[in-house]
Amino acid sequence: MAQDYPADETRPRRRGRKLLIGLVILLLVVAGLLVVADRVAVGVAERAIADRVSQEITKQGAQSAAPEVQVGGTPFLTQVIDGRYERISIKLRDVQASVEGEAVRLPVLDVDARNVRASLDTLRSGQGDVVADTVNGTGTISYDSLAALLDRPGLTLAEQGGKLAVTAPVDILGQKFTVAGTADVTVAKSGAVALRFNNLDADGLPNLPLARTLLNNYAKGISVDVPLPDLPFQLAVREVRPLPEGLAVTADAKNVPINSVS
Repeated sequence: MAQDYPADETRPRRRGRKLLIGLVILLLVVAGLLVVADRVAVGVAERAIADRVSQEITKQGAQSAAPEVQVGGTPFLTQVIDGRYERISIKLRDVQASVEGEAVRLPVLDVDARNVRASLDTLRSGQGDVVADTVNGTGTISYDSLAALLDRPGLTLAEQGGKLAVTAPVDILGQKFTVAGTADVTVAKSGAVALRFNNLDADGLPNLPLARTLLNNYAKGISVDVPLPDLPFQLAVREVRPLPEGLAVTADAKNVPINSVS
């Protein structure tokens, strides 16, 4: 035989469930608002960093499209309170700078700053240092701008089998030849890109010592150290390697104040 419970015992339970559901809904709403606030704060920070980078690039006498900034790590607001940010990524497109009167173009320059330290007082006042433990940069120099620095009419550069390949028209002993070959590409102590053309040849070149000497002299003439434009964030070039789209440059720096990127 079923036992009936007094009606006044079921009501508190229903009220308790309603209060619990209401509390859960309230917590979800608060959590949603915090997420929105967090994302809004990220957007404000990213725009501020982008504006600062644009100003510093202009000071360097260079040009680029508007920087694309992304602040990594979640949640953002706790990083602000802690004064340490996991990662700040900056993408610069169509970077153009002048080297010895010639324009050097980097279609893309990616900068990745890790473990960025910035106190809340620094962010509020704009005074003090914003320091990244490490900064890594990767970019690509277009072959057209690199060929312009070599200043040899008709000379073209491209990647071939992982090496930097060159072709150029040359006059040797009153005849026109097309020279072709590859170069060793390294980073010089000065930070410039060192090009060394040690393996050039030309179809139909006369088998004469003088012809070979003239060809070797041409190779020496284009074997130069090509200075690079100053990179932001005190980046120092560590490696260069030919890719189909251009000469890839890898650079890095440590303990870098990124609120002054010149």
